[in-house]
Amino acid sequence: NLQESESENKLDGETASDSESRSEFGGSPPVPTSDDTPEVLNRALSNLSSRWKNWWVRGILTLAMITFFFIIIYLGPMVLMMIVMCVQIKCFHEIITIGYNVYHSYDLPWFRTLSWYFLLCVNYFFYGETVTDYFFTLVQREEPLRILSKYHRFISFALYLTGFCMFVLSLVKKHYRLQFYMFGWTHVTLLIVVTQSHLIIHNLFEGMIWFIVPISCVICNDIMAYMFGFFFGRTPLIKLSPKKTWEGFIGGFFATVLFGLLLSYVMSGYRCFTCPVEFNNDTNSFTVDCEPSELFQLQEYNIPLVLQSVVGWKTVRMYPFQIHSIALSTFASLIGPFGGFFASGFKRAFKIKDFANTIPGHGGIMDRFDCQYLMATFVNVYIASFIRGPNPSKLIQQFLTLRPDQQLHIFNTLKAHLVDKGVLGSLEDA
Repeated sequence: NLQESESENKLDGETASDSESRSEFGGSPPVPTSDDTPEVLNRALSNLSSRWKNWWVRGILTLAMITFFFIIIYLGPMVLMMIVMCVQIKCFHEIITIGYNVYHSYDLPWFRTLSWYFLLCVNYFFYGETVTDYFFTLVQREEPLRILSKYHRFISFALYLTGFCMFVLSLVKKHYRLQFYMFGWTHVTLLIVVTQSHLIIHNLFEGMIWFIVPISCVICNDIMAYMFGFFFGRTPLIKLSPKKTWEGFIGGFFATVLFGLLLSYVMSGYRCFTCPVEFNNDTNSFTVDCEPSELFQLQEYNIPLVLQSVVGWKTVRMYPFQIHSIALSTFASLIGPFGGFFASGFKRAFKIKDFANTIPGHGGIMDRFDCQYLMATFVNVYIASFIRGPNPSKLIQQFLTLRPDQQLHIFNTLKAHLVDKGVLGSLEDA
């Protein structure tokens, strides 16, 4: 057992093979974080066992977070984007702080400043791409924005190179290894946090429903897996999370799929949820008004013969989006939890309970969003693979920015193509 423990410690990076590593890492592991439960709840729940006290604390705070979620949805897309930005910054802060504690890097020259500088650079790149893509007309209308848009990638690369050179110049002889550890830690954190939050915003622009349903499915799965596990859990699921059980995992799956179907049915009937979020140049505001696509129009489907005798129906009317919601809720239930398992493994590797103690009973913001980031990537890939097609409005916007001779060339090419297909001729005859 002692040999296994020593071997595990070496794998975890808690012991070093040379004096340099010992001096860099130190001998003490980071201090585990703990939840600061409000005194009001402590007094109200003082007569309960720790198990039931934790259940009530988590339940009350979960309801509070769900209420806050509904409020920010009501406030609209702009507020949602700002909230995503704030969550991203907080998650980055929690992860990077763990790195500072683990590697005792508070005294490294410029490193805290460089970490936040790289966050600023990456955000400038991603949000600049988003502005250029979704606010194309506004960008072309304003001269400063047009120049920034034209040279956006070059500016972004120049900013990153500045940070890169600053890092090289900050290297200290006795701390090379430690500084490169933190350099890698910062970049992996940026990859996990900033990239995923960027994808969440892209999903939002496809329609609020692509933002709300996936996030709600992850929340539902988290709650229902906890409830089923709390009351019926007996069989451990994975060693990384000893409290997770097969009963909670399976119960959460069926509850989430059913929840996804019901939520999708309700939301598919409202244009404010189904229409793409677009920027109106006349009013300088976001609009979500459109003619619903086929995804959000009720259609009749034949029920398989095997199920007809069970349900007693031959056909069912539902929105095509509900079929896609099955894929989303299935991913949220079966693959999404692995984001949480990954986070659990990360925390165990550095012997911490939570990423922070921001939310009583839940830990840090990253503890609540570990599955959401994985879900955001899946939704973005799913939309690009199965949903999104060419956007006529964006093509027209780009067409109008071309030189007159280029526009004329495209016009003649398109006219010849339509004549060959017989479309233009039939229109002229009509």
